[in-house]
Amino acid sequence: MWRFIIWVWMILFLFSSCKREQAIEAAYDLIERVTPGYSEWYQLELIPPAESGEDVYEIDAHDGKVVLRGNNTIALATAFNQYLKYYCQAHVSWFGNQLDLPDSLPLPEKSVRNTINGKYRVYMNYCTLSYSAAWWDWERWEKELDYMAMNSINTPLSTVGLEAVWYNTLLKFNFTDEEARRFLAGPGHSAWQWMQNLQNYGGPLPKSWIEKHIELGKKIISRQLELGMTPIQQGFSGYVPREMKDKYPEAQIRLQPSWCGFEGVAQLDPTDSLFMKFGRTFLEEEKQLFGTYGLYAADPFHESRPPVDTPDYLHAVGENIHRLFESFDPDSKWIMQAWSLRESIVKAVPQDKLVILDLNGNRHKVDGFWGYPFVIGNLHNFGGRINLHGDMRLLASNQYMVAKQNFPNVCGSGLFMEAIEQNPVYYDLAFEMPLHRDSINIEEWLSLYAERRYGCKSDLAEQAWKYLLEGPYREGTNGTERSSIIAARPALDVKKSGPNAGLGIPYSPLLLFKAEGLLLEDAGRLKKSVPYRFDIVDVQRQLMSNLGQAIHRKAAEAFKCKDLQSFRLHSSRFMELLHDVDTLLRTRSEFNFDRWISDARSWGDTEAEKNLYEKDATALVTIWGGENDIPLIFDYSWREWAGLIDGYYLNRWRMFYSMLEECLKDGREYREEGLCMTHGREAFDANDFYKTLGKWEVKFVNTPGKMRVPMVCGDEIELATYMYEKYSALASEYYVGEVGADIIMEDNNYENFGG
Repeated sequence: MWRFIIWVWMILFLFSSCKREQAIEAAYDLIERVTPGYSEWYQLELIPPAESGEDVYEIDAHDGKVVLRGNNTIALATAFNQYLKYYCQAHVSWFGNQLDLPDSLPLPEKSVRNTINGKYRVYMNYCTLSYSAAWWDWERWEKELDYMAMNSINTPLSTVGLEAVWYNTLLKFNFTDEEARRFLAGPGHSAWQWMQNLQNYGGPLPKSWIEKHIELGKKIISRQLELGMTPIQQGFSGYVPREMKDKYPEAQIRLQPSWCGFEGVAQLDPTDSLFMKFGRTFLEEEKQLFGTYGLYAADPFHESRPPVDTPDYLHAVGENIHRLFESFDPDSKWIMQAWSLRESIVKAVPQDKLVILDLNGNRHKVDGFWGYPFVIGNLHNFGGRINLHGDMRLLASNQYMVAKQNFPNVCGSGLFMEAIEQNPVYYDLAFEMPLHRDSINIEEWLSLYAERRYGCKSDLAEQAWKYLLEGPYREGTNGTERSSIIAARPALDVKKSGPNAGLGIPYSPLLLFKAEGLLLEDAGRLKKSVPYRFDIVDVQRQLMSNLGQAIHRKAAEAFKCKDLQSFRLHSSRFMELLHDVDTLLRTRSEFNFDRWISDARSWGDTEAEKNLYEKDATALVTIWGGENDIPLIFDYSWREWAGLIDGYYLNRWRMFYSMLEECLKDGREYREEGLCMTHGREAFDANDFYKTLGKWEVKFVNTPGKMRVPMVCGDEIELATYMYEKYSALASEYYVGEVGADIIMEDNNYENFGG
């Protein structure tokens, strides 16, 4: 008996030791990937978690080495990132790293210990996987996963490869290969399929995509587990193909109303017997392909209506979905977004079996989620739109700790932006806040940020960031981006560039001139920093985009006054500005439509597949999509990108201005009053001009071969300096006297604000 006990103890000890070694080895591997050749400078050690149960890390020195301690790989990776940031003044970013490290790394003078707030640090929205990551390969994913770990993310949404789960499941429910693939949407729109909003747009999906993404999905899951993350995987809440209604006529399958111009999807009633059968098969297929790890995302009736809106019915829905997860995995937790939350569904689930994601950090203030565990989030970006914005002071207030004071059921924090790869300063701070127990001084933080981002201390850069804090990163700028005149569908009275917030600048546009001038003034010292080169392009882009609003207003006024000469002057300046912005942005791959479609086309094995992906990628950032090419939410995902400006936005404006000029020459009227509207702006086919424009836009989407070569050209500093001098001089004609923030009054932005 005693021999058996000793044997079991030894096995458990060896298993535990093996896991500990794997956790440390994974951290060493990450360090070597990020800073090749430097892993030997570190000594990594595992320690117990904090008494509170939270993750903990330490930074120390011993025997000539930097000592990093943590209770798991995520904690070790977080310690590594904090050491780089605050001991080496180094910086890891989406837009190039500043890793000018000395040959000998500096040793900490004293030991530092810190906990990481919350059990869950959640990352990504379904939309992120389409708006940003649709075309990522393993190389790009590997960098993002390291970036997640270094920023303490331990609970990422993981849906890569989900097409295969659906494909395999449908084959077992009387679907043919062709029918199953026709159901699946293109990669650029798959997020809204997983959110139960549409089916098949951008498809039918080639089998090669499904097979390649099984492999990619497995790599991603494997690395997430290696780094100590627990992925959130897809659950099942009843969304099925419309064709299921014909194949299973006895089942309670209802067609939903249309969504954003798309035919309504089908909902298998969770109370129907087929629900359990289909759902269990779906989960089993997911497990077989990728394994399952206890967290299942499901959002019944997401942005739709239940067939019966009564507490009893909704309670039954919640019970059945929970029963599905519980029967499949007794240790399961249901992960539910607060976006379309229904109280009766929530309360049908035991509190220890559900985690609610408060996407924009506001919903919990209403009802506290009735004591259920919740993650407080930030939904900073919609659609991948790239204008500078974000309430930095809100972040600095430490939303998690504020929520914790009033709601002990808050259990973590999350970033739920629809897209990433924009506004790096906002995310750098957002990622760091779980490491703070209180609010922080944002001005001091920005000074340190500028130093590590640019690789040296610069008083000019620090002052520039103070201007940016006063401008685009001021209070109240979270959640919905202001519109872009560049990306707006042309009109005399441009209201919006998408079904989102309108024009208007919520800060003095002169602040950007001040910031950009200071950044460029110190170019001689800062030019080696890749992130610096990104920032001067980004600020200059926003500066010119803002100025474009003033220039177009003058062109529109001239047209209304029937002043042909003045109209030609201002309209030509506006179009020249668009071309100049395109030229400027072409210096950076991050602002590049050509790269976007190149990445999309790279997944195709045949020319037909390449063209299909290019069409899907193009549609997403232009017309967005809709049945019969009559979109409702066109330009939702507008991007001020090189290639998209010259190829799409500029051509739209040229067509519009040419039409207006002909009206002036011929003495014809052009009026916009009384046109059909959608989401607060002129409908896609609101008049003859827009019908003609719409045909051109759809043709642009459907025409392959739009990519320019070379994709990237020009020097960031040279072009930013040239554009700054040119448009500073021009701005004096359009910004006269004291120029303050615009007064913005809108009833509905069609999006939610963080706060």
